[in-house]
Amino acid sequence: MNKKVQRHLAKDPIFKPLVDAIQLAPLATDAAPNLYVALVRSIIFQQLSGKAASSIYQRFLNLFEDQTPNPQQLLQLNLATLRGAGLSRQKAGYVQNVAHFFQSHQLEKKDWAEVPDETILAQLTQIKGVGTWTVQMILMFNLQRPDIFPMDDLVVRQSIIQLYEVKETGRALKPRLLEIAAAWQPYRSTASRYLWRWKDQF
Repeated sequence: MNKKVQRHLAKDPIFKPLVDAIQLAPLATDAAPNLYVALVRSIIFQQLSGKAASSIYQRFLNLFEDQTPNPQQLLQLNLATLRGAGLSRQKAGYVQNVAHFFQSHQLEKKDWAEVPDETILAQLTQIKGVGTWTVQMILMFNLQRPDIFPMDDLVVRQSIIQLYEVKETGRALKPRLLEIAAAWQPYRSTASRYLWRWKDQF
């Protein structure tokens, strides 16, 4: 873990005990920034246990000769074939939505390195079946963007409310959460990872 990031986050006296007590594993260095594949995988994994999702995803990849879900090939598959691999009707539609969007906008081989976070978020959430949280996770773990704050993530939200004894509710809650998280900028991605790990302890 980057010492500079730790020192910055530890300036927040409420957050400092998390930094002192929790060891975060380094992010995978081989996380390919292929946003198309990452989105397809994310949709398949949603709301499933890791083992079940991995099994379905492998059967899905087996539908393609090189185990790469090329957008054109994915769009040519019928619903019955995708359902046979274990995808629900809804997920089958969503992964084809992703394929159609990337193909029609010629994005499959796009270099996203210099594209701002908000631009990626606005562009990819146009796809039916792809929500803000999904894109934020890809920004954090695939593109390894340092300052993503998934405020609508249930664990992140609950952790902040508990740690900071947040009393605000309703419309007043969002500004309060943003105010607390502002102290962690520009490393809110790492702060979120600490919050997930902290909540795991209970």
